[in-house]
Amino acid sequence: MGDRIPLAIRGMGSALPDRVMTNDDFARILDTSDEWIRTRTGIRERRFANDDEDSLTLATTAATRAIEDAGLTPADIDLIVFATSTPAYPLPATACFLQHALGCRHIPAFDISAACAGFVYAFVIGAGLTHIGGYSHALVVGSEKMSAVTDFQDRATCVILADGAGAAIIGPPDNELSGLYEHMLGADGSGAELIIVPAGGSAKPATAKTVEERQHYMKMRGREVYKFAVTKMQEILIETTRRAGLRVEDLAYVVPHQSNLRIIESAAQKMGLPMDKIAVNIDRYGNTSAASIPMALEEAWRAGKVKAGDWVLMAGFGAGLTWGSALIRL
Repeated sequence: MGDRIPLAIRGMGSALPDRVMTNDDFARILDTSDEWIRTRTGIRERRFANDDEDSLTLATTAATRAIEDAGLTPADIDLIVFATSTPAYPLPATACFLQHALGCRHIPAFDISAACAGFVYAFVIGAGLTHIGGYSHALVVGSEKMSAVTDFQDRATCVILADGAGAAIIGPPDNELSGLYEHMLGADGSGAELIIVPAGGSAKPATAKTVEERQHYMKMRGREVYKFAVTKMQEILIETTRRAGLRVEDLAYVVPHQSNLRIIESAAQKMGLPMDKIAVNIDRYGNTSAASIPMALEEAWRAGKVKAGDWVLMAGFGAGLTWGSALIRL
């Protein structure tokens, strides 16, 4: 087992748009059906932000709730790590807008772009900086408005993606057990073009042609991504547990990225874990990218599925191709 980084999750908060889009709603505008979507993804409905909502507004709500849940004020926050693939603006970091919106001090604030693995990346970075950098309380956020980069003419992707935000406050523990015990972060850039928004960056700035060709929407080669996700999810769950010197049955709960129910079920079967020890909310919220893990973890905490002293393993994978896991003891 690696060296423990002492920490505790002091508070959590989430934010979801009010607008619900069901599978039947999609069937009215696309050549699809509730059965087609459910059998391939496990999704029944998802949330979409309105025009006046974005990754910043959702993050502000989630972060405010997390700070209040921790019994803190914005003045107590020493660091903001913001995971998103859909920043409010290309420049500057959405974390800086969040710092100001919350009324924090002039603390470090920056974005992490690791797609669906983003929250795990941000959590590990936040944990490391609180351990070595003299920051007492870190605000770690995953927030997305995936509908902003969704091509609603592409039925293979538009029924999957959704909007939401989740936030956690990392702070000092009040015991000798709570902490981050093991993690795995990685990327395989040879698969970077498997999930991509082709235009809008410095490689291909926006033009009338890129807009006309719908290059500002996310493109995904689903078959290749599915194969990667199934293999990588199982690999990082098993390897992270092994590195920590734990048995699978020692885990109280696994919080995977909510990408596809079949991927989650396959990983659970491979590890020999019952589904009641796996967080699943993709049926109600869809794939919210970097927001999915913190939202699922908070939901489990509120429902009493995890408690102080439990071993919890978070795992995500996504565009890049990126992956990340974090084994914590609450």
